[in-house]
Amino acid sequence: MTSNENNNDTVEFLEENNYFGYPKKDVYIFEQGELPLLNEQGKLLIGSNGLIKEASNGNGGIFNSMLKKGVIDDMQKRGIEWIFIGSVDNILLKYVDVLLLGLTASKGNQIGTRTVLKRSPDEKVGVLCKQNNKVKVIEYTELPKDIASITDDNGELIFGESHIMCNLFNINAIKKASTKELEYHIAFKKCDYLNKNGKLVESKKPNAYKFEQFIFDSFKLFDNISILRGKREEDFAPVKNMEGEDSPETAKKLYENYWKNK
Repeated sequence: MTSNENNNDTVEFLEENNYFGYPKKDVYIFEQGELPLLNEQGKLLIGSNGLIKEASNGNGGIFNSMLKKGVIDDMQKRGIEWIFIGSVDNILLKYVDVLLLGLTASKGNQIGTRTVLKRSPDEKVGVLCKQNNKVKVIEYTELPKDIASITDDNGELIFGESHIMCNLFNINAIKKASTKELEYHIAFKKCDYLNKNGKLVESKKPNAYKFEQFIFDSFKLFDNISILRGKREEDFAPVKNMEGEDSPETAKKLYENYWKNK
């Protein structure tokens, strides 16, 4: 799944590298949906092209996009029963997680997710919990700091089971989620826009509200899901910052250590 912003670059990159040896006919590229951005006064922003400024609607928009873009139909024609959905910014992610697949199928569940323990209470990852007897993920921006720091008798974080975007769905679960409207989360972002005089304003600080759906909000559509706790050094090497923690440098080191110790 690509966005309107990176679709052409992604396709061009894959074409230039001959899809890295993978059969082109088995690569199905589709764009996710978009939603308008609002400024701090709740008004629409206008982009440099003179149109209403929009942004991608979050990874949770994948289900509806798969339905609209014909992806689900294509998978059914190919006889695909299980779909793994992962995040491109984790270079240790297992895109064919046979252990998670075996666990989920053996328990008769339609979805499964792999987790790792949080590094610290303030690590910027969503965490699993239960709400109304259904598995739920609380995004780190929505978890109060005092609650994030609570530990059990063994000193382990109560809210320490990290959602690392390592998710498995049965085709029937995908079809079900594609017909549901997931809730929206708000993110405050920097956004360039045209002012009332038609001049481009390049924002230096967050000035616009973006609305996103998250894939983990589909969990509540199901009575049970399989949860498999992995190991950070084997499953989680994210690239979220230019430098420092969770940067290309730290991810590369984790990646190299993983293969060195295999």
